[in-house]
Amino acid sequence: MSRTLFGFGAHSDVADGPELLRMADQADRDGLDLFSLSDHPYLGGRADAYAAIGFILGRTRGLSGLANVTNLPTRPAPMLARAVTTLSALSGGRIVLGMGAGGRWDRIAGMGVPRLSPGAAVDAFEEAIVLVRMLSGGGPPVTYRGRYYRVDQIEPAPVPAPAVWTGSVGPRSLAATGRVADGWIPGHAADWRSERYRTSRPVIDEAAAAVGRDPGEIGTVFNLPGRITDRPLTATRDRDGRWVGGSAGQWVEELTTAVLEHGASGFILFAPDGGATDLVSLGRWAGEIVPAVREAILSR
Repeated sequence: MSRTLFGFGAHSDVADGPELLRMADQADRDGLDLFSLSDHPYLGGRADAYAAIGFILGRTRGLSGLANVTNLPTRPAPMLARAVTTLSALSGGRIVLGMGAGGRWDRIAGMGVPRLSPGAAVDAFEEAIVLVRMLSGGGPPVTYRGRYYRVDQIEPAPVPAPAVWTGSVGPRSLAATGRVADGWIPGHAADWRSERYRTSRPVIDEAAAAVGRDPGEIGTVFNLPGRITDRPLTATRDRDGRWVGGSAGQWVEELTTAVLEHGASGFILFAPDGGATDLVSLGRWAGEIVPAVREAILSR
């Protein structure tokens, strides 16, 4: 990734639609890079992630959209390829394809999707990324015979595939990220000081190198819950070492260190409980913290 990205976790409930639109408009005016929506189509109160992303992209000018992460089992790869390339074409490339193998299989299966074992779900996930790319960027019709996906003489969209970020957690999924993805969002809101990050990132790097890829081209974007306080906190991390937040200055110091010393590629702000960001916090994030981090990175 060529520059550090900054985004926010947005409201995903249908009832919160007006708030979602207000926040997207504000984030766009303030120069943030992206918004993130969860994708749980088996929950009736949730907005469809891709319908919401398309609507928001249509009323913003610089903000990119991300399903964090796409519930792949309910969105077959060939149709997903059509959706993301169309969104990319209409928005001027303002879409990131977040990909996951699927985690809540009891709910996923309830939508009529055949249940897969964890290993099979990861294999299908890697196939899907490969197929989305094959069905993007023009060229001759594609015939693909995978274990989980088959297409016969399907014309690719003329638009390149967007960047693919994964939410990989297990070693097989992490290795797939290294082989075929462009970015990684560590699971469970793990950050750059966590044991999960320290043990997982090498799996991605080794898998990338094994297929001739430069591991440095695969960015790490962190889902980062925390509160923004008026005064500095005596401790910005809890006893388990998890970031809890702090003053704007403490955020700037921590994020600048994450970029310069730990190679962070981006941050998506969430509420302290991991939920959607509120409008006040979004304003401080975009107006105080992000510009200061950008300036600090450039000055070092």
